[in-house]
Amino acid sequence: MYQLEEKIWFWILVAIPAIWVFYAILHIWKKRVQNKFADKDLLKRLSPNQSVFKTVLKLFVISIAIAAMAFALVNPKIGTKLETVKREGVDIVFAVDVSKSMLAEDIAPNRLEKSKQLVTQIINNLASDRVGIIAYAGKAFPQLPITTDYASAKMFLQSMNTDMLSSQGTAINEAIELAKTYYDDEEQTNRVLIIISDGEDHSEVSASIAEEASEEGIRIFTIGVGDTKGGPIPIKRNGVVLNYKKDQNGETVITKLNEKTLMDIAEEANGVYINGRNTNEVVESIRDILNSMDKKEFEAKQFADFKDQFQWFLGLAILMLFIDIFLLERKTAWLKKLNLFNENL
Repeated sequence: MYQLEEKIWFWILVAIPAIWVFYAILHIWKKRVQNKFADKDLLKRLSPNQSVFKTVLKLFVISIAIAAMAFALVNPKIGTKLETVKREGVDIVFAVDVSKSMLAEDIAPNRLEKSKQLVTQIINNLASDRVGIIAYAGKAFPQLPITTDYASAKMFLQSMNTDMLSSQGTAINEAIELAKTYYDDEEQTNRVLIIISDGEDHSEVSASIAEEASEEGIRIFTIGVGDTKGGPIPIKRNGVVLNYKKDQNGETVITKLNEKTLMDIAEEANGVYINGRNTNEVVESIRDILNSMDKKEFEAKQFADFKDQFQWFLGLAILMLFIDIFLLERKTAWLKKLNLFNENL
């Protein structure tokens, strides 16, 4: 297990291709100027020690030094001690709607991105609960099994999009059925399923499936994202709106938040419906609900000790700079002897 402490320093790596591009442009320009000044044989007699290989080698060494320095600043850490710890919590599964209607921008930035923000903030406020993620549209798809690894949960969450499932629709009943398989602990008394959706196109059997889930000890809380007045579904390319989704008659489709469907599902499963417009209110409501529940004790393995590894990369960077300064700057007789590119012929 590893951690990256300051990922922002990875931007330094952009300097490496920039240096190589600059060198290539400069080399081409120099060649053109030299060819105008004299022919190839004369240039070789005027500059007998000139070596393309030496310049490329210097750039290669400098590139390694820059890369090593970037990793040193990022400061990778490696977990060195794995411990089994006891934690108390609730099993929470998030079912996120990824149907095309979630692209509507009646709530900023759009319904799907708002859903991701809500789930991320809820996870950030958890202490020791286990979480899982399901994506669903016309079908339900397991995105992340139940885990205590919140970093992985947020990473998988951010990768979700409306193109990940080819079948369209909103099969909430399949998401509920899939969620049942997530709860691997039969002794867990509190099982929570949080559905984030706009409530559109839900199957009529969703409420009855929710009732069956309630009988198995699963409480379903629904969060509605969108506006009851609705909005069009943009069709974009490279972030630019090209058009809006239209129906068979050529009319622009207006998708609306269907709160009633989400309320019915929550009611059948002993849960609560929450409007997702205000993120802070959603997070506080979910936190209050979870705090009122009984916690189940379970064991989880986690790395308890992480050690810095920046010193290895710093040492490599210093070594590369040493080679560049004290070896490559001197007269390179050994390079002449190698004659890798037949430069002496």
